[in-house]
Amino acid sequence: MNFALILLILLLLTGAVWLLDTLVLRKRRPADAKDPWWVEYGASFFPVILVVFVLRSFIVEPFKIPSGSMIPTLQVGDFILVNKYTYGIRLPVANWKIIDINSPQRGDVMVFRYPEDPSLDYIKRVIGLPGDTVAYQNKRLSVNGQAVATQRVDDYLHAERLYYSRQFVEKIDAAEYRTLNDVDAPPYIPGPSPFPNREDCSYNSAGVVCKVPPGHYFVMGDNRDNSKDSRFWGFVPEQNIVGKAFFIWLNFSDLSRIGSFK
Repeated sequence: MNFALILLILLLLTGAVWLLDTLVLRKRRPADAKDPWWVEYGASFFPVILVVFVLRSFIVEPFKIPSGSMIPTLQVGDFILVNKYTYGIRLPVANWKIIDINSPQRGDVMVFRYPEDPSLDYIKRVIGLPGDTVAYQNKRLSVNGQAVATQRVDDYLHAERLYYSRQFVEKIDAAEYRTLNDVDAPPYIPGPSPFPNREDCSYNSAGVVCKVPPGHYFVMGDNRDNSKDSRFWGFVPEQNIVGKAFFIWLNFSDLSRIGSFK
């Protein structure tokens, strides 16, 4: 279900009712006559829907984390806020950029339309910018031939499944965040899709090396061995970008998980 499209249709319908009543119908009704129910409801809901539409389309949009691909940064069930204007102003529904502001930076947590099914929204961390060469070999990340700074810290306990993953602090440009690796997971990438620009990636037993094409981004989940990301399905086109995730506002399973994140 495309909520943005539904919201736009409701906005147009209620706006048309409000405009018709303001310009035509109100003048024809007797001063003491009661508004028809469809006018009353349409005109009443229009300003509410307008405010929600503007906020959600151009300023901030809520999302819920459905999977563990971004653990430990984001947990399953986190409700997050996404900045809709930091990467440019886009037309609702069509997602066409009309005003250019900033571009994604390495380390940003970005929401985008899944390239294989644009009706789905995905969230991953930006690793490679257009023109970058990203290598993930033997579970070590490098960008443009430079190894990304990584420091081992205490293992991470997955409380719901009672097992540990190796945990690292990774620093790329100005961003610092934690990642997970599982000891028993192989370094190679099983079954990558035949995605567009597949020829820009080279797969081997140690992992993958990709040259990011112009107008595209290479993204990865922080839970490296439990994330289907650019290593599997390719690059994120610029036109698929939705916004930058920046704040956790609720998690029913852990009410302490409120605040900004890296």
